[in-house]
Amino acid sequence: MKATISSKKRNFRTAFTFIEAMVTTAILCIIAIGSLNFQYFAARDSKMSRAQITATRTAQLLLEDWMSTGGSEDYNPADLDLGFEPIEASPPDLDQYGGLGIRLRDTLFTITIDEFSLLVALISKDVAYDDVAEVTLRQLCVVISFGMVLGEENVQSSDYIKPVVLTTYVRVDAGGG
Repeated sequence: MKATISSKKRNFRTAFTFIEAMVTTAILCIIAIGSLNFQYFAARDSKMSRAQITATRTAQLLLEDWMSTGGSEDYNPADLDLGFEPIEASPPDLDQYGGLGIRLRDTLFTITIDEFSLLVALISKDVAYDDVAEVTLRQLCVVISFGMVLGEENVQSSDYIKPVVLTTYVRVDAGGG
């Protein structure tokens, strides 16, 4: 009688160990899938952050250089010899910034920095004029877009990075600058 009880115990322990192994394997699979998912989103968010930093630094460079010319209507970033190329195409969502003013010479510029293709629009608008001092206050705006704006069909809407918009004001005196 003892022999049959011990063999039943042995079979029960073996089955219990197999169930434990299956549960452990399932838990490890869930953890592995979760960590891979986390790594994917972390890498994607890191790339999006780098793109925003690149666009912000580029916009700041252009805005400061444009301010140094007194907000000149003849400002051309291609003269900086940094790789800005003028283009004539106009993406549809860039028109939403039309309330800020008019695009300078209705021209856009492209540049590729750190594997990011950027689309640059320069916008200016005279917002005030002082008759006595003969000084105009001009709003300068740099809008940088990328991602789906550049016609990349394979970019998902969740990967779309919002445009960077930097604005400042400059005095334009009667001398034109």
